Amino acid sequence: MAVKASRATKKINYDQKLCKLLDIYSQVLIAGADNVGSNQLQNIRKGLRGDSIVLMGKNTMMKRSIRIHAEKTGNTDILNLIPLLVGNVGLIFTKGDLKEVSDEVAKYKVGAPARVGLVAPVDVVVPPGNTGLDPSQTSFFQVLNIPTKINKGTVEIITPVELIKKGDKVGSSEAALLSKLGVRPFSYGLMVQSVYDNGSVFSPEVLYLSDDDLLEKFSVALANVASVSMALAYPTLAGAPHMFVNGYKNVLSLAVATEYTFPKAKQVKEFLKDPAKFVAAVAPAAGAGGGSGAPAAAPKEEEKKEEPAEESDDDMVAGLFD
Repeated sequence: MAVKASRATKKINYDQKLCKLLDIYSQVLIAGADNVGSNQLQNIRKGLRGDSIVLMGKNTMMKRSIRIHAEKTGNTDILNLIPLLVGNVGLIFTKGDLKEVSDEVAKYKVGAPARVGLVAPVDVVVPPGNTGLDPSQTSFFQVLNIPTKINKGTVEIITPVELIKKGDKVGSSEAALLSKLGVRPFSYGLMVQSVYDNGSVFSPEVLYLSDDDLLEKFSVALANVASVSMALAYPTLAGAPHMFVNGYKNVLSLAVATEYTFPKAKQVKEFLKDPAKFVAAVAPAAGAGGGSGAPAAAPKEEEKKEEPAEESDDDMVAGLFD
């Protein structure tokens, strides 16, 4: 008969296992495990087998093991995991692509009934239609203020009703009604809450950012840096081009208002003295833009010129007696 390990031995084995995983893996997903059953967790482990390992345990034991490993190895980056170990959570160690692992974990959600006292993770709406219940069951609907009618010997819901709001606790009446209707409104599984990658901690939403999203965020940040740089008159790479342009405008304004000049200012001064020169400089550019229509009009004018003039009736009569 196998000897059952003591609690102290179990703690030592758990410390060794967690420390070994921290040595091997540099990427960890912190996942919430509320309302996740043992069979469901086993299926998740099977689905992730190969590149990933799921480790569950008490938060105090995990924090203790992480501190021990940080002291032994001197790797203080892993201490960033400790503030994330709040509530019913587990650790998913992986060497694969973080987004793909997160998507794989999300596949293993199972439907669950609304049990009394549970906090609703989503809004629960009862759709209109025939419930299949006999008229004696109308008391449930009356308690919950759900409009119904009797149709062909069964209870029919007239309009959609928001039965439970997200964040509210499920009451006994709501749970009984949903059970009678055979509705399993909730789905539970491991929910990735945070991502640890080589000492950095970030939200799982970052995994789903596209190149366009990154470019947009970078552009907004660059514009903010340029704005602050110009407001403080502090030169930066982002603000330097705008500063140069503004400086050139100031110098050009000074040159126009005084006798001081430089090559670029001469042309501007000539345009201000004689606007016709500016029009002449702009005209070729305008002509180039509309050049496609001009050649087409020219042949029509030539064709008009080549057409012989129509003879009048008087000329025809005179020609008969010549």
